[in-house]
Amino acid sequence: MQWLDGLIQGILLGGLYAQYALGMALMFGVMRVVNITHGDLVILLALIGISLATTFSLGPWSVLAILVVLGAVIGVILQRLILNRVVGADPLPSLIATFGLSIALQNAMLQIWSADTRSLEGGDIVHASFQIGPLFVGVLPVIVLLTATALTGSLDVALRSTRFGRALRAASADVEAAALTGVNPKTVYMGATAIAVAILGFAAVFQSMRSTVAPADGAFQLIYAFEAVIIGGMGSIWGAFFGAMALGVSQSVGFRIDPGFGILAGHLVFLIILALRPQGFLGKA
Repeated sequence: MQWLDGLIQGILLGGLYAQYALGMALMFGVMRVVNITHGDLVILLALIGISLATTFSLGPWSVLAILVVLGAVIGVILQRLILNRVVGADPLPSLIATFGLSIALQNAMLQIWSADTRSLEGGDIVHASFQIGPLFVGVLPVIVLLTATALTGSLDVALRSTRFGRALRAASADVEAAALTGVNPKTVYMGATAIAVAILGFAAVFQSMRSTVAPADGAFQLIYAFEAVIIGGMGSIWGAFFGAMALGVSQSVGFRIDPGFGILAGHLVFLIILALRPQGFLGKA
């Protein structure tokens, strides 16, 4: 039963990692933009949400709605002020620019919120569970997984079936050719970044409800998102989702082998996939 429980809990954990990975899949996998601030934006939104909930006595779902809108606004600002100046075929300028921004964000969060850990009060739903045979499954992790699935499906449909999605894929493939057909790459990229950071609003709320957050935690979210995208395959939205599942299951099973082995197990799976199938599960060779 402990291995079955490990599998179930790993899939549920993968739902949270998928919310980290979707924005990364859109920016890194589709737009080819290396955004080092990805994890720090999750923490920033989470800390803002916790402060709003404490100050105005807001529930988690009200905070979620606010953070999704705020995330979209931050994405627009990030793209217009920074990424539009460095986006291009070479990913190095965006990496350097967002690395500097990441350091600035971490120090700003330390000044405002200090290094203390915080969490978002979620009420009874945080502790609620239901029984499947001899196993107990938390209600909140199931909600997280269902939300991640819905977000993945919606984003995949948007990229495949909408004018915005076709314009984004065209601009990612060849900016100059796309511009000749009437696509404004800067506008399309701005919309994509807004969506990517808005999704992090979901991740911020669920992360702060399930666990605690602190200003220095952004590196963990960045690593998990990056690994999930690579495992699943760059350019594939569903690939990032399944990569997150693989990462969550490997960590959960690793924790049951040894409490100190869980995180390392996820990294080992990432390295094995990178060595044996560098294009990932659903990526093209």
